[in-house]
Amino acid sequence: MSLSPNCMYLLTKELELFNGDYQTHYLEGETKAKNIGEPYLLHRPESRLGVLLIHGLMAAPEEVREWADFLYAQGYTVYAPRMAGHGTSADDLSARCMNEWIESVNRGHDILKNCCESIVIAGFSTGAAVALHQVINKPDDFAALVSISAPLKFKKFSANFAGPVNYWNKLLRFVDNPLLSTKLYRKEFVTNHADNPHINYLRCPVSSIVEIKALMRQVRSGLSDIKIPTLVIHADKDPKVDVSSSRDIFKALNPDNAKYQEIDFHLHGIVRGAVAEQVFTEVDAFLAPL
Repeated sequence: MSLSPNCMYLLTKELELFNGDYQTHYLEGETKAKNIGEPYLLHRPESRLGVLLIHGLMAAPEEVREWADFLYAQGYTVYAPRMAGHGTSADDLSARCMNEWIESVNRGHDILKNCCESIVIAGFSTGAAVALHQVINKPDDFAALVSISAPLKFKKFSANFAGPVNYWNKLLRFVDNPLLSTKLYRKEFVTNHADNPHINYLRCPVSSIVEIKALMRQVRSGLSDIKIPTLVIHADKDPKVDVSSSRDIFKALNPDNAKYQEIDFHLHGIVRGAVAEQVFTEVDAFLAPL
């Protein structure tokens, strides 16, 4: 079955949106090549099951490309949306809120609904947070959920100060004093020690950490409402997001519908490279009954 005219229209609109954002927010030395940030659809005309695959913070759809290719090879249709503020520049991301990330994924969901009968939602890191949020708020729209390294709790001590620092930054923007209102006295970005520097921003907006925390507060309160089959995965030595995040998520789920797996690894990023093979094997075994 070929793509419907409506599906083609929605895909075109997403590419137009990305191209516009890319041109507007392009920053020499930071913005990656266009193919890194572009959303993409891997369509299996014979497949009834699609996977909505969501990348993490400061990343782009390319982050989950190896995962998408694996799922496509297994026979699934896959769509990887681009969350607002990603694939462009950290300045763009700093002006975005979690509702814009959610809306980006909603549009991706609309695309898959036009070419699949049933949809699995899966995400990595902040993408997992958005996936959890989707299932909690649209409980009848997905057949299963895969959450990898969702950020309930950060390991970095500085993340605890994101709220006050963000408030200070906002306050100084409105101070009627040219000296104090300059960026000199604001701390709007922190260094990101990226696992994939060819994909990730190397500056993390403080405001984005605040948005993630607000998103996860909403997710935490709704975890017990998740009824669909759910797979939760995390690296046991994740240096950025505490593994207790995924342990706590799993504990809040119905044990009859949930599976938990820890991966022996020392980095946050476990959906690319050699370690990803183990992750994808777990995902494949989980999805096989569907």
